Amino acid sequence: MKIGILSDTHDHLSNLRRALEIFKAEGCERVLHAGDFISPFVLKLFREYALPFTGVFGNNDGELLMLVKVSEGIGEIRKGPIELAVAGRKTALMHEPVFLDALAKSGQFELIVYGHTHQPKIAGNEGQGPLLINPGAACGIMTEKPTAAICDLEKMNAKLIEL
Repeated sequence: MKIGILSDTHDHLSNLRRALEIFKAEGCERVLHAGDFISPFVLKLFREYALPFTGVFGNNDGELLMLVKVSEGIGEIRKGPIELAVAGRKTALMHEPVFLDALAKSGQFELIVYGHTHQPKIAGNEGQGPLLINPGAACGIMTEKPTAAICDLEKMNAKLIEL
């Protein structure tokens, strides 16, 4: 199973649309979003592309109750960090990487996804320790290169994509 990974969309609809189009074309079945959606209206694109998602709140997400309400039926958003199983893989999802080292060293997770820094990064060896993914910022703020990631959960590898 392939999943799309996003963070820090910051209401940038055209980049989010581009990411979801790429995810669909690559055969992604689900999306993980590491926070900073910002406004609830961005979630309508997930419904439009029929891509279910799980996300966490970021430090800039303001309308928390509306984000939860608008996501109903296509996804869920919770306060992170959260633990979940995606295609049987034990996964941690968070916005700020405050607990990144502790979670990576815990041995409890195969995949750890985080955001906040706007700096894309994939770390970890196939089959050795958890795969760590920061997809960067889909909005492109601070880096001027909007990015996302795709993870193949069967092979436990990932790639960054420029939007």
